Amino acid sequence: MDEISTSTLLIILGVLLFLSAYFSGSETGMMSVNRYRLRHLAQQGNAGANRVLYLLDRPDRLIGLILIGNNLVNIAASAIATIICLRWFGDAGIVIATFGLTLVVLIFAEVTPKTIAALHPERIAFPSSFVLKPMLTVLYPLVATVNFITNSFMRLLGINPKGSSGQDALSSEELRTVVNEANSMIPSSHQDMLISILDLEKVTVEDVMIPRADISGIDVQDDVKSIVKQLSQAQYTRILLYRNEIDDAVGFLHARDIMQIMTKNNNDLDKSEIVRAARDIYYIPEGTPLNVQLLKFQRNKERIGLVVDEYGDIQGLVTLEDILEEIVGDFTTSIAPAPSESTQVQIDGSVHVEGVANIRDLNKEMNWDLPTDGPKTVSGLIIEQLGDIPQRPLCLRINGYAIEVIESSDNLVKLVRVLPDR
Repeated sequence: MDEISTSTLLIILGVLLFLSAYFSGSETGMMSVNRYRLRHLAQQGNAGANRVLYLLDRPDRLIGLILIGNNLVNIAASAIATIICLRWFGDAGIVIATFGLTLVVLIFAEVTPKTIAALHPERIAFPSSFVLKPMLTVLYPLVATVNFITNSFMRLLGINPKGSSGQDALSSEELRTVVNEANSMIPSSHQDMLISILDLEKVTVEDVMIPRADISGIDVQDDVKSIVKQLSQAQYTRILLYRNEIDDAVGFLHARDIMQIMTKNNNDLDKSEIVRAARDIYYIPEGTPLNVQLLKFQRNKERIGLVVDEYGDIQGLVTLEDILEEIVGDFTTSIAPAPSESTQVQIDGSVHVEGVANIRDLNKEMNWDLPTDGPKTVSGLIIEQLGDIPQRPLCLRINGYAIEVIESSDNLVKLVRVLPDR
């Protein structure tokens, strides 16, 4: 080393520091790159993405390669810096070289390149793969030896070197976070639909069904004229037929079938013909998640069904449109009243809410956080909290919301006043 000039050693030291910065930045860039975007680019034929995917397929080899290179240049830089400082400062040069090189490496070969790589991983990882891939081929025996030793040591510690095979998989909650943070990359309306799809497994048919009391149907025990009148005034394309009460349901009658019967009989309908035209009822067990029921509707070619409890009693009615509305929002043909039709915002900021209003719909429209893991209506929620049906005005607090019962009857709460300030 004595015959090498100090200026030459300084040039070599600068090159080694540059290589150290390269290896540090490459390591951070490779590990920080978005794996899902990387796969997307690779599928589109991006050569850089394909090279990075190849290197990341075995991260232990990639890390081993980078650290071998990084440690070699850092140790060499330390030796050369010591020689230079000994020439300049004598015996004190060892201390000066140690602290001085540590500061230089920390700033210019560690923090700065790693920060840049963390902010722009693709700009660092893709060009670096040009160098790292052939380096891996050349130094493969050394890298494989180092990996064998380190992997064996990890196994002794009870750690699987290969890690979890599904470590890149996203849970539904993580995917929901990704969608929420997409911001301008995905339109807000599309974000809402994607989140709604992810939420389908958390919502059951009871959350969206038309309650039993609100089901529109026709009693086939009525006289023919009354039935015809009800059919002609029906608002929906499918009408439930029943005998005396909803639990004795006969079937669903489609408007198209009604028209065919009336055309065939010159508007002279017979009750037996109406009953025979009714289609079989599709029953849905209560508690069925919406994502499951959506697939069942598709598999069974059905669009409407009656929700029944464990005893077979009818609890409500669910249509395909009800489930689709959970994804894309309300249609104009919705059977149930919109939450806005059940609420009235007062001058003082409080809100008058009908007792039959659906809690999930209220939470969505009013941006509230009333509990949805129990009763489905405001009336049911209040009765559950009190353990009784209030017969006079009273106030209570539920989940931070002050609620005043304004009007009630013998079997339900009719009207409440909600103060949403929590």
